[in-house]
Amino acid sequence: MRAQLHRVADWIADYRATIESRAIAPAVAPGEVTAALPARAPKHGEPIERVLADLDSIIMPGIVHWGHPAFLGYFSSTSNGPALLGEMIAAALNVSAMTWRTSPAATELEGVVLAWIREMIGLPHELTGIVYDTASVALMHALAAAREAAGDVRRRGLAGRRDVGALRIYASDQAHSSVEKSAIVLGVGEENVVRVPSDARFRMDVAAFARAIERDVASGARPMAVVATVGTTSTASIDPVREIAAVCRAHGAWLHVDAAYGGALAMLPERREVMDGTELADSVVVNGHKWLFVPLDFSALYVRRPELLRAVFALVPEYLRGDASGAVDYMDYGIQLGRRFRALKAWMAFRAFGREGMEARIREHCRLAELFAGWVEREPYYSIAAPVTMAVVCFRFAPPGASAEENDALNERIVEAVNAAGDAYLTHTVLRGRTVMRIGVGNVLTQERHLAHAWARIREEGAR
Repeated sequence: MRAQLHRVADWIADYRATIESRAIAPAVAPGEVTAALPARAPKHGEPIERVLADLDSIIMPGIVHWGHPAFLGYFSSTSNGPALLGEMIAAALNVSAMTWRTSPAATELEGVVLAWIREMIGLPHELTGIVYDTASVALMHALAAAREAAGDVRRRGLAGRRDVGALRIYASDQAHSSVEKSAIVLGVGEENVVRVPSDARFRMDVAAFARAIERDVASGARPMAVVATVGTTSTASIDPVREIAAVCRAHGAWLHVDAAYGGALAMLPERREVMDGTELADSVVVNGHKWLFVPLDFSALYVRRPELLRAVFALVPEYLRGDASGAVDYMDYGIQLGRRFRALKAWMAFRAFGREGMEARIREHCRLAELFAGWVEREPYYSIAAPVTMAVVCFRFAPPGASAEENDALNERIVEAVNAAGDAYLTHTVLRGRTVMRIGVGNVLTQERHLAHAWARIREEGAR
């Protein structure tokens, strides 16, 4: 075992050292990896050397290297040495942080790390944190608490109840698709998600939101919750949370702030304004694995009334009654019973980087995004498609002589061609009905030269 651990440690170190030389996106067809593997599990055990050989020959050729410094797609989930060591140790310990008794240190470290994040980004101390895997799952839990506040759903359910009526959830047309998924899971229904138009800066139009909620109230529907976003997925736009909160208070609606990406920016004293109004929220989510240098997966949900979450999810069967501690038992605040020791990798990363180190890297990512935007603005036929508020840049290539639809297809083809070459990776999105290209900077390895190379490849493909 010791020898194999050393071998795997060397493999990981070699991978990290050579990641920049690898093609980011694999040149494999759907089903190719499956076809190279046996259809049935092996009857007899195999030497670990053979397993690791197949890792290199079969699995690795089908990997997208999200940690590559020129991977500029989505929101980068950055891996780093300290957090990687934390993951390895957590895997070795293999504890379940479901109750305090099943792992006192895992439970208490989770509380410490959550308090650190809360303080670093300036959230009020009245908010209580819980770690989930992703912001989508965190949102589902927050909306479950909002649903409980709307009418004793845990005990009585929703089916056949005339006293509850239609429950509405509001979000801008730029908010994440997990809003609909949560509505589906919670029995609220996809049709009861009201998408509010955004303004010229891709922020929720508060006047349109107020009109929508007033129409629904007049028709007998019940405003259950509103999702405001600090750092939307496509453009990293920032909803006017304080104004949205005022409308929520007037109608008794739960306010959830999705700061999964943008919340990290509030670490910078000069950018604390991005979280303005968030102190009024009923719940806030911040993803450590987006811009706080914690690898997948780590999502911190903060709630003002944790007793509502507990009212929805606390359920202690007899076989767990001996483990109920009277301390914080995180199993009572979510659908999961078994819970990974996620706090360890965050604790190790935060200590190794320090606040100054984290802030310096976030500032550098913002600088690189502004630099890239400047290159775009100076290039003929290229234009910035949305305000650059964080480390995300949306831009469009629109040469003359082509229709808007033809340029839509052209922008999508440029993204595909750049990604197929393997030395840079970006994505596309649709804004106001038009296809645009998009980059996101967030990897600790990404330097100016990587953006310069990606920009050169984009221009080459555009010209071609």
